[in-house]
Amino acid sequence: MSLVGGSGNKVRDSGSFLNEVFLGDVRLDSDSIHGQAQQTNLEYLMMLDGDNLVWSFRKTAGLPTPGVAYGGWESPNQELRGHFVGHYLSATALMWASTGNDALKKKMTAVVSALGECQEKMGTGYLSAFPSEFFDRFEAVKPVWAPYYTIHKMMAGLVDQYVFAGNDQALKMVTQMAAYFYKRVQNVIEKYTIERHWKSLNEETGGMNDVMYRLYTITGDANHLLLAHLFDKPCFLGLLAIKADELSGFHANTHIPIVVGAQRRYEVTGDPLYKEIGTFFMETVNSSHSYATGGTSVGEFWSEPKRLATTLQTENEESCTTYNMLKVSRNLFRWTKEMAYADYYERALTNGVLSIQRGKEPGVMIYMLPLGPGMSKATGYHKWGSQFNDFWCCYGTGIESFSKLGDSIYFEQAGKDLALYIIQYISSTLNWKLGQISVNQKVTPVVSWDPRLRVTTTISSKKEGVSSTVNFRMPFWTTSNAKATLNGQSIPVTSAGNFLSVTKKWSSSDVITLEMPITLRMEAIQDDRSDYASLHAILYGPYLLVGLTTDESDLKPDSGPLTNWITPIPSEYNAYLVSFSQETDKSLFAIAHKNNTITMVNFPNPGDSDSVISTFRIITNSSISTRVPSHKDAIGEAIMLEPYSLPGMLLVHQGKEKTLEISDSSNHDNALFRLVEANDGTVRIEAENQKGCFVYNSNGSVKLSCDEKDSTFMTSQFSRPSGT
Repeated sequence: MSLVGGSGNKVRDSGSFLNEVFLGDVRLDSDSIHGQAQQTNLEYLMMLDGDNLVWSFRKTAGLPTPGVAYGGWESPNQELRGHFVGHYLSATALMWASTGNDALKKKMTAVVSALGECQEKMGTGYLSAFPSEFFDRFEAVKPVWAPYYTIHKMMAGLVDQYVFAGNDQALKMVTQMAAYFYKRVQNVIEKYTIERHWKSLNEETGGMNDVMYRLYTITGDANHLLLAHLFDKPCFLGLLAIKADELSGFHANTHIPIVVGAQRRYEVTGDPLYKEIGTFFMETVNSSHSYATGGTSVGEFWSEPKRLATTLQTENEESCTTYNMLKVSRNLFRWTKEMAYADYYERALTNGVLSIQRGKEPGVMIYMLPLGPGMSKATGYHKWGSQFNDFWCCYGTGIESFSKLGDSIYFEQAGKDLALYIIQYISSTLNWKLGQISVNQKVTPVVSWDPRLRVTTTISSKKEGVSSTVNFRMPFWTTSNAKATLNGQSIPVTSAGNFLSVTKKWSSSDVITLEMPITLRMEAIQDDRSDYASLHAILYGPYLLVGLTTDESDLKPDSGPLTNWITPIPSEYNAYLVSFSQETDKSLFAIAHKNNTITMVNFPNPGDSDSVISTFRIITNSSISTRVPSHKDAIGEAIMLEPYSLPGMLLVHQGKEKTLEISDSSNHDNALFRLVEANDGTVRIEAENQKGCFVYNSNGSVKLSCDEKDSTFMTSQFSRPSGT
């Protein structure tokens, strides 16, 4: 058996699969959305304290406990404590491979060493933040909260520390853990029966089969292979083996990792049954249990197949499930090169992973993705970790996801027909060692006013005379009007759903450009009931669009084609959006509209629901459709203010000392204002037909006053629009 792609994975026949290029050979562009998301995650990982992370491990081992234990599911009184530390080990190993950050490697190595001291103190090979008595309860089929789930995270984290960071101590530790649990499982089978062991697996066990198959590919130890088999959970995999869709009612994230392990079994043993299991499972979830985001599950469980319309709510698409479904799809792509799996990966990564992190705020992610009408992600974000002392399971998969954003952009084909497959268009560089070339992929950010995905790939040879093929994915969502050039010369483009292959002896700087048209389209929800036939999602290329509605959300029967009622917003649009803030001694407020009345609210965070009602569009006096080049150019000009969420409506005053309102009045006299700049750079909002009368804050209400004292009270600053 041979090593594949530097990842430490032995397979039965490395030539039969595409190899994953080693994560350490890929670097994300720091200016890209993926690079920024990775950096935000790195900042969070650097915030975590090693002593706090291992506090419960030291307590269990009987060692001194400096620091303070983290909270949430890591609290010393929680049975699931220690699981996040496993995620941390995986995330930091992946992040170090992705960035080469030496400070992070020092921190994660120290954590591994501290855990090694705990394992050595206990002396049995056991390593956990909770005592081994939890497994006595598990084996007796008595209530206990998923101890193997936590052990899987720990073992996977240690394997990742070895594979991606070269930590030999981590490999020794996970091997000792495997020996300990091999004995435990054998004792259960000898004392009772193997049926008793299978019965105990009805608790969540994570990917114990997967990590044991991974460990076997490294060690070649037959005991590791046997233990992997014993965690394959036949009562679930058996249903998939006979191709029965019985997923309804199963806890999704308990079972997806088991399928990932089954896929690993196929790679290790070559048993085609497990290839069929993985293929059928993906087809079933993707055709009957998936939302337009690519995600699955409602309240953590699978619902009835093709009955998703009535499951849309606040707790859809548990983020852990998306993380693990991506593993299923990338394995299938490596085996088959089928475009559908690469297209799925793009959809789920774009809409189900990038969407769970809020901007550039380290440690702020979402657990469930709300998909119901009128729902907002703003209510689902959680702050967690060292600042907020609140760890949950799927935040762990979150830090792993954002540590390995570069792991499925490029795949390689070894052998005489040397080839590279580019399946994700993400600004990045690759040092392709096998092909002796470097790849620099630059992707222009997608916008509405330029409906094309534009990719420029520069390929430079590091050795003369070496020929290879580079394959570019032509995604299903593009059209026949796609264009491609090689060094400025047009080359034939294949149809959507295929690969554009370019084979040559590469020079020092060959440049390939792609322009792939992006179109709007609608996709029906996976629901075969006629009552829900009209329920559709709207997508723009791989991006799921969301709608901002304040009244009726249903489209009318005569709405016509998408392009009749959805139009692109010009690039300068953001220049016309503004939020007005007012700072007092203790707080920052913003002008907002609620129920057609203007009021003051606490200045919202980006993404909060109040950010929408606090954002206005500047319109000049000359025409309702004419905008100013920049909000700064509006100072001193007569303008109107249109609420961002109410196109066609205007901010109007009703006279002195009366509350401002929102109106669609055809007479714009009371809707005209002038922005007057003060000496300190702030502005006041003056009524155009009431000179000397300014908008001011009257105990939370927004009124027009001509009193000099009141008129100077409302000194609002231009801000970056809080709603954009």
